[in-house]
Amino acid sequence: MDIKVNVVTSSDSNAKKANLFAAKKERVNLPAYDDVIGGKKYHISEFLSQPSGIAAVLNTKALQSFQSIDANTYRCELPKLRFLNFEASPFLDLRVTSTEEDCLVEMISCKFEGSEVVEEQNNHFSAFMINHMTWGDSDAESFLEVDVKLNLTLEIYTRPFTMMPISAVERPGNV
Repeated sequence: MDIKVNVVTSSDSNAKKANLFAAKKERVNLPAYDDVIGGKKYHISEFLSQPSGIAAVLNTKALQSFQSIDANTYRCELPKLRFLNFEASPFLDLRVTSTEEDCLVEMISCKFEGSEVVEEQNNHFSAFMINHMTWGDSDAESFLEVDVKLNLTLEIYTRPFTMMPISAVERPGNV
């Protein structure tokens, strides 16, 4: 996984902002599944068009909760985060677009729910994620290529963090 960190100064405030970027690209061989009765081979695009395929792509077993907002948008609650005296529930809204050639998962919203202090943090960060999956055949083997990109922008606005060099804030978060 490649992680790059840059410092950006916002044009509308003097707040320090840290941009964090993570990306991973991987190719995985896929097993071939045959219908025992009809002898038909099932393609991954058929699997991803089913509710169980969407659940697998979103890894719903790792989520606290999962609900459909519309035909291709899902609200996912991650397990609660606990830090010091704070508890936050992260909520992601994800759009899943599946075609014969690919599947695209886009994060369209990321918010924290909890106390007023926790929810105020929604105003001090932004997140963008895209997971693009493609598939194909090569030498009689089917494969899946996964290309994931995550960008986070964190505003550093509270003392004592604003008094420190930005690297003192970023490095511990990247260990």
